[in-house]
Amino acid sequence: MVLETNITKMLGIRHPIVAAPMGPFYTTELTIAVSEAGGLGVLSHSALLSDYMNGKNPVNIMKENMLKVVEHTDKPFGFNIRTSRRETFAPQFVKDIPEFIMSNPKIKEQCVYAITSAGSSKTLPQSKSFQKLKDSGSNIKHFHVAPALWLADKCVASNVDGLVVTGGEGGGHQSFEKVSTLVLLQQVMEKYPDFPVIACGGFATGEGLAAALSMGVGAVAMGSRFIASKESEFHETYKGIVPTAKAQDTVLVTGALGPIRLWKNEYSLHHGLVADKEEKIAEEAQMTQEDILAEGKAYEDAYTGDINSGAVLLGQSIGVIRSLESVNKIIEDIVQDAENRLKTAFNYIK
Repeated sequence: MVLETNITKMLGIRHPIVAAPMGPFYTTELTIAVSEAGGLGVLSHSALLSDYMNGKNPVNIMKENMLKVVEHTDKPFGFNIRTSRRETFAPQFVKDIPEFIMSNPKIKEQCVYAITSAGSSKTLPQSKSFQKLKDSGSNIKHFHVAPALWLADKCVASNVDGLVVTGGEGGGHQSFEKVSTLVLLQQVMEKYPDFPVIACGGFATGEGLAAALSMGVGAVAMGSRFIASKESEFHETYKGIVPTAKAQDTVLVTGALGPIRLWKNEYSLHHGLVADKEEKIAEEAQMTQEDILAEGKAYEDAYTGDINSGAVLLGQSIGVIRSLESVNKIIEDIVQDAENRLKTAFNYIK
């Protein structure tokens, strides 16, 4: 059987499973593995503190990663741009990356998904370069992350092709509203029942995929489940946290762009949580260059193995992940389990 949805047809993928973007970390090998397994691999907006210190431009990193992806797979893939007010390279991303895609026929054919996050949903579609890319015959679709209903409204108004609706269970950046994925999905699907939606935040099993599909969602995006895979570039110590962790082993704290969900350790337990965007902006105004560097170092330290004093991004789905597996097995098991759950649910209808 095949789980065919509006998202699988739109993006030309076999399975309704998408890799969540996980910048500033590298996810190139993971992207290749997810796409090869029939899902949609997504290149993160990658740039570690050491990259910046060594003079590496994150836009050039993205170009290098795209070239590597098409060298190792002929399947569809996507990429992420963070459009936050703190992202100084965002304007260069939205100008240069569409032009780079147009200049390479193989990338243009395979790169079907652009996901923007942590900022405005208008930044990419208003770019003349992206408009030219879409007009050039590219099949690329633009999605934006919506962690609140009012943000979903803004995304739809800015003419995105689809939404990634992410609730507070997810790892990484979250909204100030702290609404669960289950409630947020109901809000969005009630208001926009025919709009392409990818659900994110708390998904790691076939049961989760089946639940999302039954609500009218076209796919799920997973971060923590793919971190805990053999192919992901995260340090083995980082991955090793997941199989024995509980759902309550994460906490929301103030991150670089707002609330962020981290694993409980020395770093996260010594960080508070701002109440709203105004408080976050005020806090940013007080940050020194040393504060910014220390923040970046904490994320890179975790990625490279320091799980005590580093910032370890993980979602509550770690509570239902029991093992490290290959990406192919992860996707096959989830799809099979989802099919079985959906068949059972169908039998409830008399």
